[in-house]
Amino acid sequence: MDNERNFTKRLDWPLIFILIAFLIVSLLAISSAQTSGQYAGNFVFLQFRWYVIAAFIIAFVMYFEPDQYKKMSWYLYGFGILLLLVLIFLPEGKGQLGERINGAKSWYHLPIGNIQPAEFMKTFFILATAHLISKHHEKFSIKSIKTDLWLLVKIGITLIVPLGFIMQQPDLGSSLVFIAITAALVIVAGISWKIIIPIFAGTAVVGGALLWMAVYMQEFLEETFGFQPYQFARINSWLDPYAYTGGDGYHLITSLNAIGSGEIFGKGYLGREVYVPENHTDFIFAVIGEEWGFVGASLVICLFFLLIYHLTKTTLLLKDPFCTYVCAGIIAMITFHVFENIGMTIQLLPITGIPLPFISYGGSSLMGNALALGLVFSMKFHYRTYMFSTLDEEE
Repeated sequence: MDNERNFTKRLDWPLIFILIAFLIVSLLAISSAQTSGQYAGNFVFLQFRWYVIAAFIIAFVMYFEPDQYKKMSWYLYGFGILLLLVLIFLPEGKGQLGERINGAKSWYHLPIGNIQPAEFMKTFFILATAHLISKHHEKFSIKSIKTDLWLLVKIGITLIVPLGFIMQQPDLGSSLVFIAITAALVIVAGISWKIIIPIFAGTAVVGGALLWMAVYMQEFLEETFGFQPYQFARINSWLDPYAYTGGDGYHLITSLNAIGSGEIFGKGYLGREVYVPENHTDFIFAVIGEEWGFVGASLVICLFFLLIYHLTKTTLLLKDPFCTYVCAGIIAMITFHVFENIGMTIQLLPITGIPLPFISYGGSSLMGNALALGLVFSMKFHYRTYMFSTLDEEE
C-alpha cells in the first residue's frame, strides 16, 4: 500500500490532467473537422488510438531513469539519423514505402499509418545535445571564449547532420524546429553573450536577406541552391494570399475567413460554414476559431501556456544540468510548434505544414511529443523518488 501511495505521489498529475484536456479538445475539434468529407475514415477513433499508443510511450519512457537516457543519448541520436538516411533510398513511387506527399519524402508509409522519423529525431537531437553540453561543462569547469566557441562548434556539428537530411526531403517546417531548439539550448548552455549576440544578429541578417531574395530573386535561388517553386509560392501567398486565390493562397484565405467568422463566441460545435483544406491536421486551429470563437481559441492558447508554464516550473525544479537542458529543448520545441502553427493560420507566419501539438490529427506528431513528455515524466518521477527516499531515511 505504501509503495502504491508513493508511486502516485511521484507522478506528475498536473501534466496528466493537461494532456487529458488536450485529448478532449483534439477529439472535439477533429470530430467536427471530419464532417467536411475531405477524407474517408473515422479520424476521431484513429486519433484516440494514437493517444492510447502515446500513453504507453510515456509510461515506457518514464520507467527508465534520466541517467540511463544520458547514456543512451548518442545511440538514440544515431538511430534517428539511420531512419532519416534509409528514407532517402526508399522507392518513392505511388504506394511505395517512401512515397512523396506534396513534393516531400518525409514519411515511412506503413500498414499502421504514415510515420515521420523527423518527429522522433527532434527528441533524440535534444537528448544528444543536452548530453554534449553537460559533458562539455564537466570537462571545462572554467569557462572562456575559447571553450564557449568549441562548445558552439560541437553543437553546430550535431545539428548539421540531421538538418541536412531533413532539408533534403525537403521539410522546411521541421528544419525550423531544429534551429529553434538549437537556439534555445545555446542560450541556456551559458555561452557568452559576446558570442551569441553577433551570431544571432548575423542569422537575422541572413534570414532577412534570404526572405528578400525569396521575393525578388527566386530564379537565382532555384538555380544556385535548388529551391523548389512551391516553396516560393508559399512565401508569395503568405504576403498576398488574395493574388493566389486559385492556388497556395486558398488555404490561408479560407483559414482567415473561418477564424474571422467565428467572432467572439463562435458558431457552436458542428457549426462550421467555411470549407478549410487540411482542417483536421495543420489547420485544426481554424476549426477551433470558427466554432468556439475568440474566447474558445484563447482558452486553447491558455492551455498551451499552462503546459509551457508547468514544463518551465519542472525545469527550474530539476538540479541535474542534463535534465535541465533536455527540458529546455522540449519547451523550445513545443513553443515553436504552437507559435508557428497558430501564426500560419492567421497570416502572422508563412505556411510550413507544422501541426498543432496534441490537437492536430497525426500519429507521428503525437508519438514524437509523447516521447518528449515521457522524458519530463521520467525526470520528475525519479527526482521525487530520490527526495522521498532521503526523507524516509531521515525519519
